[in-house]
Amino acid sequence: MAEIAVESEIAGTVWKLERSPGDNVEEEDSLMILESMKMEIPVLDPDAGKLVAIHVAEGDTVREGQVLATLELE
Repeated sequence: MAEIAVESEIAGTVWKLERSPGDNVEEEDSLMILESMKMEIPVLDPDAGKLVAIHVAEGDTVREGQVLATLELE
């Protein structure tokens, strides 16, 4: 099965993780919420599959383009 990396589209802080490794996810499910400039921005799952890993923790600062999670496609 193919794996894809879910990257941050913005620089900010991980405010809340909404899924855990091992969870099955559908396209457009929210994986986590980032906070940037006092706005909450959801990180959406790009495709259906299984969440293999989350590479950040709540409170971490992330940069644009940073890999946040790895997804195994169905």
